[in-house]
Amino acid sequence: MTQHLQGKVALVTGGSRGIGAAIAKRLAADGAHVAFSYAKSLEQAQQVVADIERLGVQALAIQADQGDAAQVTALVKQVHQHFGRLDILVNSAGVFVTGPVDDPQADIAGFNRQQAVNIGGVVSAVRAAAGLISDGGRIISVGTTGADRIPFPGAADYVATKAAVAAYTRGWARDLGSRNITVNTVQPGAINTDMNPETADHASFLIGLTALSRYGQPEDIAAAVAFLASPDASYITGATLNVDGGQSA
Repeated sequence: MTQHLQGKVALVTGGSRGIGAAIAKRLAADGAHVAFSYAKSLEQAQQVVADIERLGVQALAIQADQGDAAQVTALVKQVHQHFGRLDILVNSAGVFVTGPVDDPQADIAGFNRQQAVNIGGVVSAVRAAAGLISDGGRIISVGTTGADRIPFPGAADYVATKAAVAAYTRGWARDLGSRNITVNTVQPGAINTDMNPETADHASFLIGLTALSRYGQPEDIAAAVAFLASPDASYITGATLNVDGGQSA
């Protein structure tokens, strides 16, 4: 594999499992030194660090609450201080809380927490990174195809957080374009993770929505992120890339 990112430093939020871990390891395979945040599992984080270091680059795991603006700001600053630079920011951390709007037992605290992580955490990370990231850098956020089309009830609160990130992406692309910093969003469809396994009861419904009749894997999202982080994507900014097996076709 060609190491397009050799010498670069990447920060991946929520990088200890699932899509985030796949992104962290793919950027490392492409030559970048990789820092990532994790919420709770030190053991999982240590395993990802070991996987990255086996690729011959440096790794750094930092525990941080993505719903706490102060912790997110400190996270970005710590990565920049540790490596002496920051070139790529990937906003992958997120939570998934569902429920219909007319449910009297709705988890309001959960919805508020979801907004704090999925919107606030991304905004805090980008604001902190904007003054530190190298000219020509990359900012990539992980959204969802539900931000464009919602095929089932109960997901409004979740997809609204991701739609907000897509809108921020377009605006940030304008804000940072003069420095050749690109800002893009990758929107996964049905991806096989522990939060949404391809063996789940609802999996057949989601598979039926796709053109390829199958789930995607975390590595599919990682490949899209790696492309947007690469020199080949230098003229792509303010864009939303759906990686969904044709679900949105």
